[in-house]
Amino acid sequence: MTYAVTVDVELPKGAPELDVLQREGVAFLLRKGLDSIAAIEGPDGMEVDLVDDVIAVHPGGALLKLFIDAPALEFAEDAAREVVAEVMERSEPLVDWEITRCGVDLHPDLLQESLDAADGPDAPPADPAERARRHAAGEPSGESSRLDEAEVEEMRRRLRSLAPSLRAFPIEAFGHSDDKEERVVGREAAEVAAGAVVYAIDLLVDELFTDLAGLEEDGPTVAETDAPFMILDELPPHFALQYTVLFARRLTVTAVTMTGRLTQPHFGRLSCVAEELLMKFLLSQAEATADLYGLLSDEVEKALQVFGDGVFEDMDHEWLYAPAADGIGRGVQDWFIPFDEERYVHPYAANDDNDDEAPQD
Repeated sequence: MTYAVTVDVELPKGAPELDVLQREGVAFLLRKGLDSIAAIEGPDGMEVDLVDDVIAVHPGGALLKLFIDAPALEFAEDAAREVVAEVMERSEPLVDWEITRCGVDLHPDLLQESLDAADGPDAPPADPAERARRHAAGEPSGESSRLDEAEVEEMRRRLRSLAPSLRAFPIEAFGHSDDKEERVVGREAAEVAAGAVVYAIDLLVDELFTDLAGLEEDGPTVAETDAPFMILDELPPHFALQYTVLFARRLTVTAVTMTGRLTQPHFGRLSCVAEELLMKFLLSQAEATADLYGLLSDEVEKALQVFGDGVFEDMDHEWLYAPAADGIGRGVQDWFIPFDEERYVHPYAANDDNDDEAPQD
């Protein structure tokens, strides 16, 4: 079975952030290292295969998605950690980098299925493609069960502890204020909302990596395959013929760049149409996460709304979903053009390549 394992690696503590040239160098070293690995030896001489990978480097480190054939999820995660650790050990500039996360993530809806079904006949499939198919089809699970109070409180504590990681936006951006007259929501609701946004970052990026792998296998475009996708299917449908592998790669790099800025002191503003769409998906994931754990109170929902009202300058990107958008001359490559000279788009995503736009009928 093939598992999509996400591996986060970060710079040594105290190291300065990577500039554009350094990020290109890190990507080259990781690519060279992964390409040199033919097979991975698992427990008792079992061979575990690395069948595909995606690399995205950001100022604070790198995010890798490894697609590994293994008999069980645990073997895939162990193999992914071993591979990345070996690659970093072989490359002197990366030897002090740290693996901060290595695992297979589930979408909140699929996590709920897992909690409901446990190991029973209704347990969700481990295969990413099948999970994506069920996600797109919206297949109902069996009889659902509620999370117990301890699980809800643990998630509440976790989300509140994640809130400070959203360094670009204090809880005031979610409607909390020490001034009672200006306060829209309480501190706890603002912290839960902010933590849900941080939590949703992993889900968003993981689903983009999974979509990218699926499109590479079943493409060439979203419009020309019946395969289901988690994020690509949520994009404006009129442009599906332009959603190529290159587009998916550019969108994934943009997501990594944008979400990385959320954890830095200065986020600035959303840089392009692609970032606006990605932020829309991120906030949907955050709301779904809070709802999954019974934490989506009216106050938390309001806090997410206040944040959205502040982070979006306008809602023009929603017009892309209107039927009238079908056939508009501007292609999806324009979604990666910065709104002005003061805004940043990753060089890979900003590359104006006409191959990104498939011919229209």
